[in-house]
Amino acid sequence: MEIGTMESNTESVIEAQGLTCAYGKTEVVSGLSFSVPKGSAYALLGANGAGKTTTIKTLLNILTPVSGSSSVLGTSSRNLGEDELRQIGYVSESQQIPGGLTVKQLVDFCRALYPGWDDAYCDRLLQFFELPLDKKISQLSRGMRIKAALTVSLAYHPKLLVLDEPFSGLDPLMRDDLIDGILEVTQQEEWSILVSSHDIDEIEKLADHIGIVDNGVLLVNEQIDRLLERYKKVSFYASGIEASGAAPTNWRQMQAKDGCFSFMHNAYDGERIESEIKAVYPDANQITAVSVSLREIVKSVLKGASIDRRMSLTS
Repeated sequence: MEIGTMESNTESVIEAQGLTCAYGKTEVVSGLSFSVPKGSAYALLGANGAGKTTTIKTLLNILTPVSGSSSVLGTSSRNLGEDELRQIGYVSESQQIPGGLTVKQLVDFCRALYPGWDDAYCDRLLQFFELPLDKKISQLSRGMRIKAALTVSLAYHPKLLVLDEPFSGLDPLMRDDLIDGILEVTQQEEWSILVSSHDIDEIEKLADHIGIVDNGVLLVNEQIDRLLERYKKVSFYASGIEASGAAPTNWRQMQAKDGCFSFMHNAYDGERIESEIKAVYPDANQITAVSVSLREIVKSVLKGASIDRRMSLTS
């Protein structure tokens, strides 16, 4: 497991410590710890069923953890009430919005629930997202329904915006349109964002911090810039296939073909990489290192976790 590092002494809008959650006897989140710095966009990334939605529901006091603790906006998740929830915007792929209401009726209904509702800002959001006031929710496309949910979740200026797989099932153009819209309106307000997703491309555009979750375990918890900086694809040439020693554990996805060796290095240090390689392959030469994409990093992390899991089962 590799967790990475986060900033210290930074005010956080979310803190989770050792969260463990289960449905019956099935554990779906295991000892998860992370924090969301104020003003950041933090992404929980993982496959469907990795434990992302369960984590969010626990943070928002919809589910009770088996063990561990969490807080949101400085309040224990178990004590979240109306006052705290009025400072949180929430949009989910499974969110139920009454289909019989028009967009205007939905706005009117939500306005009464939030003392901090801003009519002028709501009008700007309606225009920005090009939402038709007279159309019923049931008549809107999935993407437009997400825009409607987003509008009524932002109109009261929440301190925290929680997005649980909001782009799932949308076509690429609508997904990009929504991400661009979220970036524009949230950057103006400097909100904090927690977003869960299994789509790497949307996360790379939206988030600045990332947590990679697999089988309920947090594998990586880090700023995306730092993650991209420490991961490198390393290549070199050597005459022999047989190594003189064991490869370091941070060499991942080792490949060899026609005397060319390559691997993913998850803690790259240009000053020591040559000595590290030559300790295993003494005649190594033409050593190079190139940057990799976030998609390649996530695939490497998840593949490594899968291999480690299989090894633990057979040991």
